[in-house]
Amino acid sequence: MKYLDIEKLRSLGTDEFMAVKPYPFYNEPVLTEQGFADLLENMPPLSMFDEIMGKERRAGQAPHDRYSLEYTPNMPVPKPWQEFIAELCSDGYRREIERLLGARKAEFRFHWHYTPSGADVSPHCDARREHGSHLFYFNSEQDWNPAWGGATLALDDGGRLDYNTAPALEEFDDIIEFDSLGNSSALMLRTDHSWHAVRPIECPEDRLRRVFIVVVNPNNLFWKVRDRVIGKTIQRF
Repeated sequence: MKYLDIEKLRSLGTDEFMAVKPYPFYNEPVLTEQGFADLLENMPPLSMFDEIMGKERRAGQAPHDRYSLEYTPNMPVPKPWQEFIAELCSDGYRREIERLLGARKAEFRFHWHYTPSGADVSPHCDARREHGSHLFYFNSEQDWNPAWGGATLALDDGGRLDYNTAPALEEFDDIIEFDSLGNSSALMLRTDHSWHAVRPIECPEDRLRRVFIVVVNPNNLFWKVRDRVIGKTIQRF
């Protein structure tokens, strides 16, 4: 079984990717149809997740309430997920991500976010320690109504806003809504203006917005030492 359609990434030119406005992103499916179906049928159970609610964020940005699961080696996630993560750790995927994001010796973090009704993702740029991220969405047309929300929004600040602030959606010049339903993904380059968000979700109580995220970090000794000093444990692959 192959989960990644790696040719989708190989066919994406670096110049083409970097030319995307307001910042480089690629919102296309990069999973095989069977791979997506197998992963969707075998999502990690909510019982494995930590509840992250009301957590303070940088510069007074509103909390991103959700259930979160950080992948660690030997974690008992369903077999398709073990196989998929092994593919993500392959030289083939890492090489394409390094090429597109301009990264050298990239390291990955993997985690799942399940977001309940009433929660949102306030406008933010990801941490400066990151090269970017690759989001894989796992709500099918059969179990999710687009009217409930959940789409990632790429926000255009016109280069005006300081990433270390907490702007409202109304302050942006343009909002681009990603395709986040079915077999879709979004690769985003991190910049000081790569703002993104998710509007408040309005779904039934028994539904969750589900996304799997590959965070792309540099192999940087400074951050590793800092994490160790503050007692933060991050698995890198």
